Amino acid sequence: MKRFHIHVGVEQLDESIRFYSALFGAEPVKTKTDYAKWLLEDPRVNFAISTRAKKNGVDHLGIQVEEESELVELRERLKAGEMAIVEEGEAVCCYARSDKSWIQDPAGIPWEAYRTMEDAQLFSGQLDQTESACCTPEAMGKQDCGEPSDKTAGCCG
Repeated sequence: MKRFHIHVGVEQLDESIRFYSALFGAEPVKTKTDYAKWLLEDPRVNFAISTRAKKNGVDHLGIQVEEESELVELRERLKAGEMAIVEEGEAVCCYARSDKSWIQDPAGIPWEAYRTMEDAQLFSGQLDQTESACCTPEAMGKQDCGEPSDKTAGCCG
């Protein structure tokens, strides 16, 4: 089953948690000093906020899947649509270890297609010495990609 993902950059995390908790009628399932996430069933959405985004407002959108087969199917659809895909692979981002791919829509909004495997203790980090984590398509390959910075802010779900 798929879940729509929205990540919004905010200035005041506590104030935003109060606002969205009231709006959704639910408390976040994950809260950190710079991040909060709701996994809602009605509507089925993974809604996350953080203070790490470059600007306030929608940072990126995505489709989160539960099964590897769903991620394969989603990636095949994107490739069939002749979209420029950035395969990030396994990454630690937004306090989770996930397998990700990135695209941009015609308006330039980053979208991620991903499957989360497990929680992580870091917002972002490297899985090994050769793989950077938590990089949006525009930040990949640049210095410090994968380290919390303006270049990699709000890159995940």
